[in-house]
Amino acid sequence: MAAILQLLKPIRYWTFCNHFTYSATQSVAWRNMRSYMWHKGQNSPENSLCHPARKVNICSTSAAWRILTTVNTLPGLEFCRASASKASTLNLHSSRAMRINEEDVETFDSLEDPRVFLQLRPEYQLHSYNKSVTCQPLSVSEGELILHKVTVYQDNLQPQIIVDYICKLSSLPAEQHPVLLSSTSFALLCQLSVKNIHLFDAPDLISILKAFVSLGIPHSHSMLDVFETNFCHKVWGMSLDQLLLVADLWRYLGRRVPRFLKIFYSYLNLHWKDLSLSQLIHLIYIIGESRQAPQDLMQKLESLILKYIDLINLEEIGSICLGFFKSSSSLSEFVMRKFGDLACADMQHLSSYALVNILKMFRFTHVDHVNFMKQFGQIAPQRIPSLGVQGVMHLTLACSALRFLDERVMNAVAASLPPRVAYCRSKDVAKILWSFGTLNYKPPNAEEFYSSLINEIHRKMLEFNRYPEHLLTCLLGLAFSEYFPVELIDFALSPGFVRLAQERSKFEVTKELYTLDGTVGIECPDYRGNRLSSQLQQEGSEMLWNLARKDMSSKPEFLEALFLLETMLGGPQYVKHHMILPHTRSSDLEVQLDVNMKPLPFNREAIPIEDVAKLRLKHVGVNLTDDLMNQLLKGKSRGHSQGEIESDSGQQPLKLEEETAKPVGSSLCNQVDRLAGLSPPTCLQAPQVKLAIQLTNRNQYCYGSRDLLGLHNMKRRQLNQLGYRVVELSHWEWLPLLKRTRLEKLAFLHEKVFTSAL
Repeated sequence: MAAILQLLKPIRYWTFCNHFTYSATQSVAWRNMRSYMWHKGQNSPENSLCHPARKVNICSTSAAWRILTTVNTLPGLEFCRASASKASTLNLHSSRAMRINEEDVETFDSLEDPRVFLQLRPEYQLHSYNKSVTCQPLSVSEGELILHKVTVYQDNLQPQIIVDYICKLSSLPAEQHPVLLSSTSFALLCQLSVKNIHLFDAPDLISILKAFVSLGIPHSHSMLDVFETNFCHKVWGMSLDQLLLVADLWRYLGRRVPRFLKIFYSYLNLHWKDLSLSQLIHLIYIIGESRQAPQDLMQKLESLILKYIDLINLEEIGSICLGFFKSSSSLSEFVMRKFGDLACADMQHLSSYALVNILKMFRFTHVDHVNFMKQFGQIAPQRIPSLGVQGVMHLTLACSALRFLDERVMNAVAASLPPRVAYCRSKDVAKILWSFGTLNYKPPNAEEFYSSLINEIHRKMLEFNRYPEHLLTCLLGLAFSEYFPVELIDFALSPGFVRLAQERSKFEVTKELYTLDGTVGIECPDYRGNRLSSQLQQEGSEMLWNLARKDMSSKPEFLEALFLLETMLGGPQYVKHHMILPHTRSSDLEVQLDVNMKPLPFNREAIPIEDVAKLRLKHVGVNLTDDLMNQLLKGKSRGHSQGEIESDSGQQPLKLEEETAKPVGSSLCNQVDRLAGLSPPTCLQAPQVKLAIQLTNRNQYCYGSRDLLGLHNMKRRQLNQLGYRVVELSHWEWLPLLKRTRLEKLAFLHEKVFTSAL
């Protein structure tokens, strides 16, 4: 019997979190509601540390519950036999809870805590399930009598009696529920409810479903399929309160009901204007928990949000944001700014749970509400120590997604994590490392912070095997910050893990693998571990080049810079648009200069093939005498030959302003080299200076600053290691110049190119 009890006991999924955010959410929410309504003028209702730029070595379940047809014994005896084992089970759980409290680790109930808003208004009780509201308790002896009647009168029970019996049995003491679920008489009663289901009206079905929720019926039980089907048939005859209650009961039971919700959403598309404020917010919660909703319906709900905006309290704003976030539905910038304004008006009374949810939606919509983020930066450091690691992860990830670097927030995160890093999931470790790397920030306790997280990666390798994309996120975040744990990198680039990541991850991971592999190749010269295959490197390079080329070719400011550079330097052969470091995911304009700081015509792809063919036909009889070579090397014949080549190739010589007009490359040397069949080094000098010109945009910097984000800072670092000089055409300089004269733009580019080369 003890084994049966253990099997049938419903399992709750708990994750460790903080006491302020999740345990005290309810009290904070009530206080916030009173404050907010008053504000509105209404009445209140152990290894070595890692070192930067250095290699690092750091080492529901449910029972098979079957409906039986008949029983000839008195099932009430089961209650007594289970008492002793049940008591011991309860004592075990109590002692375990005491140990958790002793460790000062609070729990986050993923089912109950998002439902706190349902206690903020009495109207919610009309269309939601409240487990604290129970019927008159039923004694054990009364339960035995009911089960006995089911066995004796099973063929003569009326539909209403069946409903009444199920509801009464759900009022048994909680410790008797597992015994009831293992009773064959109760299984018979459930079978009778299925047999007579066509005779039940909507209120009867709701009462039975509510009883199933109270009893903790396994959500995967096949009997529930029949009930879902019958609810689907009755949708169009039910009220909004009834439909919301049914959807809420399915959610509380933990069962996904896509058929019912699809019909429910169709109903709402016709009746959405009838939704009250409490119905609207409860519906958004249900949509979020189901993780999907028609976008046309979500747009209608957004218009209702604006209708009720002055009546919504802060905790309900958090619930709205969470519902839209979980269903991957966006909110307009206007609505998000309204939410931000309301939160700023009373952020001190905003619960941390609601704060995290609002930040999730700001992250999803990429709305930059400056005042909100400033106030967040003031209150977050005090809340982070009492915030659970999942909440800390979401706050940190929101900061990185919004490019918002507040050192107070990041320092508080870094200080709070090492002592409780064991409570991090693989996802938490990955997102936190990614966030610090993206913001290109190292906290004062960087060594302790990074070593604790790297150690945790080692401890959670089984979990990372289940979610391989999280390991790649960790390693890229570490690489941005110049940490390279070689054992983990070697494992991540091994053929077995690469295969696992491609097969198991729901995301495309080729780009991440390629970025990691390319970074290791440059920044870890002594690394001798696994590397990607040449085929995967080629796939990653092509994928990233196609994305970068498409992105840059659609930007007028880039095309203008490219054209003017070609004009200034003497033609397209002096500038090459490509990805010097393909794994860094952005393209460059490369320029090479000789020892005299003159551009070299190194871009052989810039001259069309047909023009080269014409040149070959015209000059096939040229003899390379010593005199001609001396003249070429001294540049004596440069003007005449340059004009002849441009005329034959159909290109018009460019006449620019005096200082910048003269093409300063040795294109004749390049042409004669081709005609004579010489190898490139015979004529072209090795470049003295290689310039990597970067046209930046604001999304490459931390918000409101000129500090590069992690990926772009890493790219500059690697370009320098390969001998390139990086020339920044920053957006705050170049974009205003687009409205100025051509001469001013050319002068700016000339100064950038040739001053950087010195």
